[in-house]
Amino acid sequence: MTTSVLEQEFRVESDSLGERNVPANAYYGIQALRGSENFPISGITPPQQYPEAIWAFSQIKKAAAQVNKELGLLDPTNAELNDKIGDALIQACDEMADGRYNDQFIVDVYQGGTGTSNHMNCNEILSNRANELLGGQKGTYTPVHPNDHPNFGQSTNDVTPTVLRLTFLKKHPALVASIKLLEETFAKKAIEFKDVLICGRTHMQDAVPLTLGQQFGAYGNALTDARLKVEVAAENLHYLGLGASALGTGLNSHKEYRPRVVKYLAEYTGLPLKQAKDYFQLTSSFGHFSDYSAAMRSVAIELEKITQDIKLYSSGPKTAIGEILIPSLQPGSSIMPGKVNPVLPELMNQLSYAVQGNDLTISLCCQNGQWQLNVMMPMILTKVTESQRWLTNGLREYAERCIAGIEPNLEFIEHRMNYSTILLTALNPFIGYANAAKIAKKVLGEGKTVREVALELDITDKFGIKLDEARLNEILSVESMTQPNVG
Repeated sequence: MTTSVLEQEFRVESDSLGERNVPANAYYGIQALRGSENFPISGITPPQQYPEAIWAFSQIKKAAAQVNKELGLLDPTNAELNDKIGDALIQACDEMADGRYNDQFIVDVYQGGTGTSNHMNCNEILSNRANELLGGQKGTYTPVHPNDHPNFGQSTNDVTPTVLRLTFLKKHPALVASIKLLEETFAKKAIEFKDVLICGRTHMQDAVPLTLGQQFGAYGNALTDARLKVEVAAENLHYLGLGASALGTGLNSHKEYRPRVVKYLAEYTGLPLKQAKDYFQLTSSFGHFSDYSAAMRSVAIELEKITQDIKLYSSGPKTAIGEILIPSLQPGSSIMPGKVNPVLPELMNQLSYAVQGNDLTISLCCQNGQWQLNVMMPMILTKVTESQRWLTNGLREYAERCIAGIEPNLEFIEHRMNYSTILLTALNPFIGYANAAKIAKKVLGEGKTVREVALELDITDKFGIKLDEARLNEILSVESMTQPNVG
């Protein structure tokens, strides 16, 4: 008797809705298959969007398997089989953590149902692999069943929020490192440019002098404040509602499960994880996620302000501001020879807008829970990890390939400062408004520098000191014009 092609390539699985053909070699099962068919949205699967979430699933399931094995809950009637099931699940979890089953996570990242499809996809993979290790076949779900063993004492409602927390924490250090790198790059430039005097501007008009170093130092310090917001927001992500079960009551879990599972999870992940202060809160409220997203938005807002300034300072470079020169990374035009565009600052603008847009989506999702549950977890997971990845990669490239290579255009800066009436603001307290106005009139009318006209007018300042070249150098020094200087 010959076997048909269909029988060779597929196995039949059933659930409460009926039967389906599942690829014979697949570690996923019927529930993941239904999810993949129901949500053909983006074509992006979890390992592509957030591989850290696969790691998070594996660590949660490993900790749960260890606890349930110790408590004899995987097979209460057969201690030997209980331990074998636990050991097989733990090995399958370790293999999952290594990325061995990434291609078996088949459900689109955009999905309904609090991420149940992702969760069951994980449970099916672990069950099928555990059964293999115990000498069984995929799809038989004996002795290990996806709902009864890798999922014992759990619910999507406490597993998925824990996946979110671990995923965000896994990606968090790289984000912080990139923000710090940009901070430090600006700090180095602040020292390098501490004596480069430039024209300060308000209302897009010339105002008073400052140094380029002072401005770059301000950029670095603004990013420091934004980073600290991210780090503070991350602290609350260490509280886990694992063990809440469906609503927070812990129904169908052992009384020892909560402390033990968090203990093992902290051990496996190396993270300072803690039990929830209120399990009902962490099931129904996602304020910790919105806080973390809002902190990333703060980074994006500072990034946008800084980047707009960088673009303006480097604009031209011959016919606009042109006071700084940024690295030339690629030709900027298919028609204009020699044109080089600020491509990384332009990218930073776009990333800033995207992160702020994600924050709006996340905040809407976090406020949309009803009663004991918020079902918007798949979108929150997708958008938070997206913002983390964009900022992590973008800030690193911005620091290394753009900001680190900035140089002052000293010729432009010195020319403009010499002919700018902003120097008269610094002279005003010493020579009086009327004398300063006389100098301004001649500077603007005759095309001379402020220093030239001030020396021509033979002025004595309010302190009885003749306004000669030495006195001008004293008043118009970088130090005098960029800090409190009267008296």
